[in-house]
Amino acid sequence: MALRHVTFSIARGRKVAIIGRSGSGKSTLLHLAAGMEWPTEGTICLMGRDLAGLGDRERTLLRRESIGLVFQFFHLLSHLSVRDNVLLPAWIASDMGPAATRRAEDLLERVGLASRLNDPIQKLSGGELQRVAICRALLCKPKLLLADEPTGSLDDENGRVVMEQLMALSSQEMTTLVYVTHSPELAALADETWRLHSGLLELPGGHA
Repeated sequence: MALRHVTFSIARGRKVAIIGRSGSGKSTLLHLAAGMEWPTEGTICLMGRDLAGLGDRERTLLRRESIGLVFQFFHLLSHLSVRDNVLLPAWIASDMGPAATRRAEDLLERVGLASRLNDPIQKLSGGELQRVAICRALLCKPKLLLADEPTGSLDDENGRVVMEQLMALSSQEMTTLVYVTHSPELAALADETWRLHSGLLELPGGHA
């Protein structure tokens, strides 16, 4: 069993870091929160909606409209430009109007990539690639941003820069942020740190 008796809620705008050893259930917790995996028992409520009461299409739409996902290995498309990678969620939602383009360009400017809009992805460094991925995750103004080891493939210096930008953007957007990290230093940037151990979630002040 990956997770056992896990119960928690997060207020809007809070930033939560989740730490724990490999295999402790950190990624599984994020996947469940995103509705990408399904629990064998218990309930998952996202913004007041019980995911068990939603069909596949409804869950997909909720995830598309309300959840942003950032992964360790970027998952960008090599044949697209920086701007077009950020615009992918708008393409999927068939919402490719001028407002989406302005939103993408604004986000890229806020992470220091305004001069790289038309560059192919291959020209970017690892830290720049993750900044593009973060902009893509925020394009549709999600209420919840889930980041699974967002600095795991970066060196310490670039990882710190990317994490600080992720924190700043989530604050500016009033987006709730939950991120997994192995770094105590990066976990300390959050409002609170939760620890997973053998599938059990330890919250500040006790066990959930």
